[in-house]
Amino acid sequence: MFTDNSQQLARFKLLLLYIIHRFGFPVSNTQLTQFVLENDIMDYFMLQQFLSELEDSKFVTNESSDKKHVLVITDAGKNTLNYFINHIPKSKIEHIDQLLNVQKEKFILDAQVTADYVKLKDNEYLVKLKVTENDLLIVNLELGVTSNKQAKQICKRWLENTPNLYNQIINMLVE
Repeated sequence: MFTDNSQQLARFKLLLLYIIHRFGFPVSNTQLTQFVLENDIMDYFMLQQFLSELEDSKFVTNESSDKKHVLVITDAGKNTLNYFINHIPKSKIEHIDQLLNVQKEKFILDAQVTADYVKLKDNEYLVKLKVTENDLLIVNLELGVTSNKQAKQICKRWLENTPNLYNQIINMLVE
């Protein structure tokens, strides 16, 4: 997957800007890397090099959000993409759009449901469970537990079964 001219390199950077923009929400480097590698868009080293160059050029920023680092396209990145989008072949854009439609729902769910815990003291942990939808906080639940094992188990079950647990909590509260 070697590229031999500057136009191809620029096209790959534009393609990355397009992908980040089309996600429609801040995406982690891990999510972007997973998407790019699973769909054989470019190799890992090219991806990381191009991301670094896009950040250096201020087309993408790496921001912190809920203890995660996420990539966000800047206004300069959007302007550049809008100006040069015709340099990305239409067939490539259509292909990326199809791939993103399939993958986007999973990434949205991952971004909206969080579970974390912190150790407060010996035998005292605080579990934090959250659900957000379109930047609106739906659930923010904090539980005190007595062991690391309990904290991990609660986080795991929350992430695996959020819709059912949420419905059970609501039903118990309104009955």
